[in-house]
Amino acid sequence: MGEVGFPASPFRLTANGRNWLMALRKKHAVQGGDAGRYVKVEKKKGTLLKSFRTQKQIWFLCLLALVWVVIFCYIPMAGNIVAFLDWYPGMSLSQSKFVGLENFKRFFQLPEWKMVIRNTLVISGLSLTIGFVSPIIFALLLNEIKNKMFKKVVQTISYMPYFVSWVVVASIMMSLLGSEGLINEVLLKLGVIDKSVNFLSNPDYFWGLLTTANIWKGLGWSAIIYISAIAGVDQELYQAGAVDGLGRFGKVWHITIPSIMPTVVVLFILGIGNILNAGFEQQLLIGTPSTRKLYEDYDNLCISLRYSAWKLYIWYCSRFDESVFGFFLVWLTNFISGKVLGYENFLKKGVKAYEACKKKELYC
Repeated sequence: MGEVGFPASPFRLTANGRNWLMALRKKHAVQGGDAGRYVKVEKKKGTLLKSFRTQKQIWFLCLLALVWVVIFCYIPMAGNIVAFLDWYPGMSLSQSKFVGLENFKRFFQLPEWKMVIRNTLVISGLSLTIGFVSPIIFALLLNEIKNKMFKKVVQTISYMPYFVSWVVVASIMMSLLGSEGLINEVLLKLGVIDKSVNFLSNPDYFWGLLTTANIWKGLGWSAIIYISAIAGVDQELYQAGAVDGLGRFGKVWHITIPSIMPTVVVLFILGIGNILNAGFEQQLLIGTPSTRKLYEDYDNLCISLRYSAWKLYIWYCSRFDESVFGFFLVWLTNFISGKVLGYENFLKKGVKAYEACKKKELYC
């Protein structure tokens, strides 16, 4: 959109033209015969060369980051060629025979492959759904706290678990959820249970406990980006929303969430790319022999088998699979978000919902 209109009111909206609230206010004003109240603002256009001249330091830092990614991420990917070779430790690559997709076929001949794929998708799926939405909700709730001191205390406390080692987290969970843990003692004294229950050894609770531990450990840290995105929302939009009768929840639903949606989409795309990377430390530390069939995921299997010389190919096959499958999922998610869940479609839905509220004289 090259031009943006906004009402000449005490709250002069200066955000870009894609903001749905501005478009909605313009539409209502035009329908009401107030088209003359709108003025036009030219959108600033800058060239790449001008940006480089004025922001040399930023471009230099980006170049350093690009060099780091190429050296430590892309160049090592050349080692994935081992996945297509009949290679063993001590043998040079030139002496190895090219076997094509034979190593991948051998992976699917393992008796554990179905269990591994299932566990990987379930653990990653739970983390991607529940664990992805939780930081957004936490950031929205934290933004509603008006007491700055209390807000900073809550932020600090929520960040701390991220820096705690999984060894410590596992010890805490054992102290709480073990057969002689605190939770068992409380439930026994209250008469809720007749005998102690080892929650960590019960397969029915394992995935739920693992997901809860992942959320607790990464909630505050993951919310940092969303808190920053919310802080960047133009405050004049909230003032304009108050003029239109939006309440507290209405401002969150109609202004805050649409404004941070680009950030949400980008982080969701990045999360989709790591769906085969379910982690392995937490599963090994929290899991028990009775729950092995639930925590043995892709990484755990590959790490446990890489020390067997004749099964070392599995490690390289897994790295190649994660790269290719992750790239495909990132591309597919980006395509869907751009075509199906694009900002324009989200804008239209927001306008329709708001118009329905206006007709019924309901203000959220």
